[in-house]
Amino acid sequence: VQLQASGGGLVQPGGSLTLSCAFSGVGLEYYAIGWFRQAPGKEREGVSCISDRDRHIDYMDSVKGRFTISRDIGKNTVYLQMNSLKPEDTAVYYCATDCYKRRDYISVFEFASWGLGTLVTVSS
Repeated sequence: VQLQASGGGLVQPGGSLTLSCAFSGVGLEYYAIGWFRQAPGKEREGVSCISDRDRHIDYMDSVKGRFTISRDIGKNTVYLQMNSLKPEDTAVYYCATDCYKRRDYISVFEFASWGLGTLVTVSS
């Protein structure tokens, strides 16, 4: 399994971006796919996770109501629609397989596959 994130860029506060995570493999619908981000000088944090067959969707508290994760099986892609972006959303965003919700945060199993990140910069 290989993943590739794309769609990052520079956007003004309040703007929108859609990130894409292209999945190279079969059976995307059977994988939990998550979005993670890491800002400069900060630890990686889980942003959103969509479980296998879309049974559960979770978001970190700070993006609830602003970000939407979705999956297109026909295009073998998972998306992260980001609206009302804030400067604190600035980070490198990564997608990964095998995410899960643990207590009040989103994590990933050690055997997960990761894609290269895409940089999102929110600035005026």
